[in-house]
Amino acid sequence: MAEEKVTTEKQAEVAAVEEKTAVIEEAKKKVKKAKRQIAKGRATVKCTYNNTLVSIADANGAVLAWASAGMMGFKGAKKSTPYAATQVVASVSEKVKKYGLQELEVFVKGVGSGREASIRALSNNGFDLLLIKDITPIPHNGCRSKKPRRV
Repeated sequence: MAEEKVTTEKQAEVAAVEEKTAVIEEAKKKVKKAKRQIAKGRATVKCTYNNTLVSIADANGAVLAWASAGMMGFKGAKKSTPYAATQVVASVSEKVKKYGLQELEVFVKGVGSGREASIRALSNNGFDLLLIKDITPIPHNGCRSKKPRRV
């Protein structure tokens, strides 16, 4: 009789523990982390002679998504083409869709051939471009030049 009481008490404890874990699991399933909604952000486009990089950040500067032509699978000289720039922008805009981003300030850096193509692709992907600014670094006299050749 004492053994039966012990087994029924253990079974009752096991059942209570299982019930608690089931309740906790249901609570975890219901709680879902919501993505923050961002209305305005900034896109930074870096076009070099060899590659194109595009990153989109929120107003504070926290990067939401980025991509480069090399990341998209382009190799060698094809990375710096305007077509590669449009593909990079399409990839980044797909990643940013979940944040609900609509307005962008665009900052372009570099002298590569993907500059205009990336800006055009940003506007074609449904973003309102509030500002387009060129932030290419320009030297104010720069490094000392090489000595002239004597021929």
